[in-house]
Amino acid sequence: MTVHLIKLVVGCDTVEDLLDWHASQARAGQPWTLHTRQTPKRAAELTDGGSLYRVYKGVILTRQLILDVTTVGQGQDARCEMVLDETLIRVAPTPRRPFQGWRYLEPKDAPPDLEGEGGLDAPPELARQLREAGLW
Repeated sequence: MTVHLIKLVVGCDTVEDLLDWHASQARAGQPWTLHTRQTPKRAAELTDGGSLYRVYKGVILTRQLILDVTTVGQGQDARCEMVLDETLIRVAPTPRRPFQGWRYLEPKDAPPDLEGEGGLDAPPELARQLREAGLW
């Protein structure tokens, strides 16, 4: 059974900021890797079609497929590395309250992809207002 993760974006206010940051940090030939302190206990479910949903300034805007989850090191030096697909998929802007770390997100609670809604490419603020008004 598939499950997703949700995580706050820190230091980037927009999707473009995240892409610019990644481009400046990426090494040629290396996959997009997210480092976290704890390894999710449901790692097998994450790699079975799960995605990492990102929250930008209180709104979920994108997701990336999780390709692999591994634990690196042992004991207190152990950490988790998640290999993500390079493609950021925009999702319907969905408000989300702040939280620490990451949380599991059940597929039924995940926002739909924008491509699945006719490909409407509205600015995030407008899309959020339309969703809140029940028009999207």
